[in-house]
Amino acid sequence: MTTAKDIRSGFLNYFGKNGHEIVDSSPLVPRNDPTLLFTNAGMVQFKNVFTGQEKRDYNRAVTTQKCVRAGGKHNDLENVGYTARHHTFFEMLGNFSFGDYFKDLAIELAWNLLTKEFALPTEKLLVTVYHDDEEAVDLWKKIAGLSDDRIIRIATSDNFWSMGDTGPCGPCSEIFFDHGEKIPGGPPGSPDEDGDRFIEIWNLVFMQFEQQAGGERLNLPRPSIDTGMGLERIAAVLQGKHDNYDIDLMRRIIEASADASNVSADGEFAVSHRVIADHLRSSSFLIADGVLPSNEGRGYVLRRIMRRAMRHAHLLGAKDPMVWKLVPTLVDEMGAASQSWSVPNPLLQRH
Repeated sequence: MTTAKDIRSGFLNYFGKNGHEIVDSSPLVPRNDPTLLFTNAGMVQFKNVFTGQEKRDYNRAVTTQKCVRAGGKHNDLENVGYTARHHTFFEMLGNFSFGDYFKDLAIELAWNLLTKEFALPTEKLLVTVYHDDEEAVDLWKKIAGLSDDRIIRIATSDNFWSMGDTGPCGPCSEIFFDHGEKIPGGPPGSPDEDGDRFIEIWNLVFMQFEQQAGGERLNLPRPSIDTGMGLERIAAVLQGKHDNYDIDLMRRIIEASADASNVSADGEFAVSHRVIADHLRSSSFLIADGVLPSNEGRGYVLRRIMRRAMRHAHLLGAKDPMVWKLVPTLVDEMGAASQSWSVPNPLLQRH
């Protein structure tokens, strides 16, 4: 079985071999954007590079970025545990071009990784493009050999990304995996698109415009690339699962929760084990990055996450603190990755 560890290292090595600087994950508390509660995407640490305010000694990068979405605009907290793909903590795999390559190589690199390195069947993949992005349509046909019925045009903001009301922006192309007819749901853009059959696994953002305050949109002199693929989602696909919580990484923590509580991982209290597994990850990494429980801001969000995990431990019948007992399992699954991330993570490093 392809493990989450294999996917993480395979992604970094693939883009490293293709001229990308392997850059450490940035902290969950953004260094360059005080308006953002937590780092919620791979591009956050490169925001000033994209806008030209910061220069680096490389023009291609690849990261596995730790992310939290549990407050502000991106708040998935109450859905965690009840759905197949909501998390407070997740890892975003991403490759970036800062004025170097553009749509053609971005599509080629993505397609070759998925179909050659990861060996996904080509007939299971389809893509969306922004409705007037004829260049992307032509490139998907040329590079991937996709037919018109597997290139879906979307006219909404789902396929057009903006950094804000002004600034860099551009069309997106999302790659979807078809889990098959046995899973309910329709393709993107259809009335049944919210089903689980067609799952978005990778979003390629073609940053080619500068949005002006007056509404005018200008061409960027050096178009760039920003991509994001959730590790948990691609792991589910590669491991033949339909639920992110069934991948090896999450399952090991869930089983540790079941052992600690003496309550079956798959029975009546399955949701509680899922909540605990997710919240253990977000709590541990937030604390390691300097966030502590408090009554406001980031600390308040952390307190809510910790209290929710404790409540579900109580629902499992735990009379004494239980969640801390799962940390050794988290170390086994993510300790090696955390040691390469940019802020030392004492909770997840062996001594």
